[in-house]
Amino acid sequence: MDAFRNRIGGFAYGGDYNPEQWEPAVWREDVRLMREAGVNIVSLGVFAWASLEPEPGKYEFGWLDEIMDLLHENGISVNLATPTAAPPVWLTHLHPEVFPVMADGERFGFGNRLHYDPSSPIYREYAANITTKLAERYSFHPALAMWHISNEYGPTAYNEAASVNFRRWLQRRYGDLETLNEAWYTRFWSQSYTDWDQVEVPHIPRTWMNPARRLDFKRFTSDALLECYLAERDIVRSFRDDIPVLTNFMRFFKHADYWKWAPEEDAVALDIYPNPADADSHVSAAFQYDLFRSLKGGQPWLLMEQAASAVSQWQLNIVKEPGRMRLGSLQAVSRAADSVMFFQWRASRGGQERFHSAMLPHSGPDSRTFREIVDLGREMKLLAPVAGTTSRAEIAILFDWDGWWGLEETAGLPRQDLSYPDTVMRHYTPLWSNNHPVDVVSASSSLDGYKVLVVPNAYLIGDEGVRRITEFAENGGTVVMSFFSGVVDECNRVRPGGYPGAFRQLIGAKVDEYWPARPHEVFSVEFADGRRTTSTWWRDDLHLETGTALATYADGLLAGRAAVVENRFGAGRVVYFATLLEQAAFDAELLAAVSAAGVRSPFPQAPAHVECAVRGDEEHEYVFLLNHSGELDASVPFEGEGTDLLTGQAVSGAVELAPLGAAVIRRARS
Repeated sequence: MDAFRNRIGGFAYGGDYNPEQWEPAVWREDVRLMREAGVNIVSLGVFAWASLEPEPGKYEFGWLDEIMDLLHENGISVNLATPTAAPPVWLTHLHPEVFPVMADGERFGFGNRLHYDPSSPIYREYAANITTKLAERYSFHPALAMWHISNEYGPTAYNEAASVNFRRWLQRRYGDLETLNEAWYTRFWSQSYTDWDQVEVPHIPRTWMNPARRLDFKRFTSDALLECYLAERDIVRSFRDDIPVLTNFMRFFKHADYWKWAPEEDAVALDIYPNPADADSHVSAAFQYDLFRSLKGGQPWLLMEQAASAVSQWQLNIVKEPGRMRLGSLQAVSRAADSVMFFQWRASRGGQERFHSAMLPHSGPDSRTFREIVDLGREMKLLAPVAGTTSRAEIAILFDWDGWWGLEETAGLPRQDLSYPDTVMRHYTPLWSNNHPVDVVSASSSLDGYKVLVVPNAYLIGDEGVRRITEFAENGGTVVMSFFSGVVDECNRVRPGGYPGAFRQLIGAKVDEYWPARPHEVFSVEFADGRRTTSTWWRDDLHLETGTALATYADGLLAGRAAVVENRFGAGRVVYFATLLEQAAFDAELLAAVSAAGVRSPFPQAPAHVECAVRGDEEHEYVFLLNHSGELDASVPFEGEGTDLLTGQAVSGAVELAPLGAAVIRRARS
């Protein structure tokens, strides 16, 4: 990636380019306008399988040769994609078995994308063939700067090929049927297996489904998709191993465990489309950016796709107001993105995404969107010194796919409306609002160097995760944990010893029962210092052991029982929320725990609508100040002296920001 940054000259700036949709005369106009906009890289060939292989084994590379040469002649690099996310119709016509069968038994038809069973050996064979042909022809083309493997991996299939592959996966995981039966607790409802051929993928349950079976199928699906990626990655690497290879991920995507995928990528890349109709979409985006920076241990990541203005996937697709695209792009850069890229360069005349905005919209270069693209391209060049730097954090928040699947993919829980992303964002938002740098960790991540670990509803967690969290507290860390955590093991079996089995000693209390709230039920909660608030949705019937109550229920059948617990554990401290506190009260307690751990916000006086983030290296810090309000000016106190890279002006004291304004200030690291 260092070589890639050196080649690009800082930040990668560009987008998906689909020249196969246009006549060659348009290509020259495209390249001229790309140069005007400051584009230095395009993603090429993402959905071009039918154009590259119009018939089985018949390849047409002439048009791709021409466009690769044209881009190189104009100083534009190529992120070359394998086109395997959209198999051509001839493949599905010859081999309809590659179509994924859905959970209800219906076959997925042609006319969309991702219409393949990732376990299909026929699909994998044809995907390997086209990938090999591309690698043979273009591995040493001077325009090639990166390999883009397939696109947005995601299909879940219930074919016979999936069942065969699932059985192989289970045999690798468990070794024998006795171990599988024990892990899945198949003695319940007489579900014990006596032969591997009896094990199939779990179709739609007509009543209820074995929760461990369903959990393992989620794990298997992620791994089956990863196998497809690895097969194509290894092909292109066999021809040349000094070109970065990656694929593009998606925000809050449940079907692939990105903690397992990230080590197999040279960098992680994100496609993200914050909804302009959602006033808080930039907060969720910030969490994604922190997650993607964290997936490879704090390394810079790539913003592979975003929208220049409106998208086309929602019921209401509003435009990004002037300045919003620029601000969102700088927000990604502030949290260690080393690229700003879009879907797509030129808007498509037809197809599903014909009204999806583009860098070059239907209204052409004389348009607001294109003018903003040109201006942003100029600014990205000014920010070149920032590329390659990263961020530091003393706070980590747990986000784990196993925990997500356990919480949402199994029936029989006290509540069936638990949303893992929602609860994670509830814990993340007050940290973001107070400009605390945050890393994201998995249950198997190292916790060295952090002072605070936030654990949102970790219902399912394996023994390794339990050990890491316990040792973190023993060694002096502060753990902030919410209810319904530590309940089941990695096989979705309730841990022995009383709730919460994994964390009973950690929180210093035993849960007798979980009490989900009735609709509209509200409880009064009183803190030890006399403050009062409310809670709803959930209560633990909590019995203190070594912990002490920071707050108790003031009414109802659990009156006097602890609602918030503090427990001294080893050299550390644990704060446990046994109920869903009213948001302001929860935020205050979470931030108090952070402050007590000795963590200070670097920008405590910034206005509420201003986001502050820092990237840096050994010599410099780059301070990003982003005003998310479209109406309010902002004045942000700034310590020390520096230079705003966007304006070239010296900065000291307060920084003034217009609505949707931004500053990127370089200052010497103290």
